[in-house]
Amino acid sequence: MYTCRTCNRAFSTELALELHRDQCETDQLFCKKCGNRFGERRATRDGWHYHCTAEECDGEGIGEDLVRVEDIRIRQR
Repeated sequence: MYTCRTCNRAFSTELALELHRDQCETDQLFCKKCGNRFGERRATRDGWHYHCTAEECDGEGIGEDLVRVEDIRIRQR
């Protein structure tokens, strides 16, 4: 069994887990500059520096231009 560390869903294959990680909503970032929403894994190459995945946007930095979707949802309630 393979488990997503973010949402704790279990998958029978490693491939299914990898496919899920790209769509896992609890691992999503939102760019305040352009409104783009994307997976956290796509926004970094080294795990330390994050940038918006939209080509025309220069948003970067978690907590600066990029925020976690789950943090936005918590604040709105």
